[in-house]
Amino acid sequence: MKLNDLKAQFTDIGVGVAGITYDKSELIQAFDEKWSIDFPILKDVERQHVEAWGVRNQEYGPGTFGYGVPYPGVVFISPEGQILAKWAEPGYRSRADWSKVLQDVSAIVGGD
Repeated sequence: MKLNDLKAQFTDIGVGVAGITYDKSELIQAFDEKWSIDFPILKDVERQHVEAWGVRNQEYGPGTFGYGVPYPGVVFISPEGQILAKWAEPGYRSRADWSKVLQDVSAIVGGD
């Protein structure tokens, strides 16, 4: 299951969806076209959000090819910019379980 498949369910509970990456604009556009992404993809200039949100993969140090690479994950942010929840998976092959993310976000929004 991917985020595109659940976007409507997030919208139904009043939550907007966007992706963020530090990749070059050409790669972002190619990814968007390949997967028919139905939400905005934002560019994380100089990986500022990766650092601020604490999702940088610590396996790669300064000067290595992978320095600044984030853990794959999801950050749920309030309209005021407060991080309400974070799902970041160690490594680079694992991804968040979107049905679990939807369930958790629904509980946060609904106050459950």
